Amino acid sequence: MVESVKIGHSDVVANPLGLGTNAVGGHNLFPDLKDEDGIKLVKAALDNGINLLDTAYVYGLGHSEELVGQAIKDYDRHKIVIATKGAHDFSTGEEVINNDPKFLTDQVNKSLKRLGTDYIDIYYIHFPDHDTPKAEAVGALQKLREEGKIRAIGISNFSLDQIKEANADGYVDVVEDEFSLLHQDHLTEGMLDYLHDNQISFVPYFPLASGLLTGKYVKDVSFPEDDIRSQIADFKEPRYSSILDAVDMVRDIADAHHATVAQTILAWYLKNPLISVVIPGAKKAKQVIANAKAMGITLTDDEYQAIELAFNHFKNTKSGKSLKDPD
Repeated sequence: MVESVKIGHSDVVANPLGLGTNAVGGHNLFPDLKDEDGIKLVKAALDNGINLLDTAYVYGLGHSEELVGQAIKDYDRHKIVIATKGAHDFSTGEEVINNDPKFLTDQVNKSLKRLGTDYIDIYYIHFPDHDTPKAEAVGALQKLREEGKIRAIGISNFSLDQIKEANADGYVDVVEDEFSLLHQDHLTEGMLDYLHDNQISFVPYFPLASGLLTGKYVKDVSFPEDDIRSQIADFKEPRYSSILDAVDMVRDIADAHHATVAQTILAWYLKNPLISVVIPGAKKAKQVIANAKAMGITLTDDEYQAIELAFNHFKNTKSGKSLKDPD
């Protein structure tokens, strides 16, 4: 079993494999979601050693937070790490990103009510806005931390310059952004080095690149124009075939551990010293249970390096973001 990790400068400690819950109550993101399935999904995570639950207001406009709150009622709250995010402001009838200190304070208080808890372990500013000084926005979260309403301060989807501005007073504990073996821009741009040097944790989302790193895709597949994958660079040739070639190089390592490709890829993130917690999403409880088994896989140094080498040529590509679909 892998060891738990400390989040930034805070006293928050979590297991290194979490759960992304955008498909728990995220009815504005995915069709045909059932509340009972979302609750089962969260409980499956907690029953299988996953204790960090990553949600956000924009996942169902608060409904994901409500379902997470319902799911944890029968569990020891102090053993659960709840991370949620805010920045989306719909007060004008349109979606606006808002980092104003008063708005963020109000969002934290509303999230506490929806989650049915008196504290949030990690609160992220979900996206940066254009106008609010980043240190002021983080300063508002620091006041909430001093009041005991949040335990750790996070920022999400910030550029390196914005991260530096937000961390002017040293209050930032954790950064969340897209990162995977297929999307390693932050490694070459220096963001991960900055986080490491400043004791800021890093939590990557879309670690399985919307299923491309699970081994379920095959070559010679075309996606119709009404399929969103047809518009994503990862699914376009020659990049698509190159990705599948790299995935094939992981299969022997996975077989050696009696594991799936997805579990082996997740084990690579768990061994990566620049990553604190990885948060694959899921739609079904069985996916969560399968992902949790990655915590029981210990890659050798040679295996870790072999996987890194297989995807090395993706370090210098900037291909855009992945799909929103959970892995």
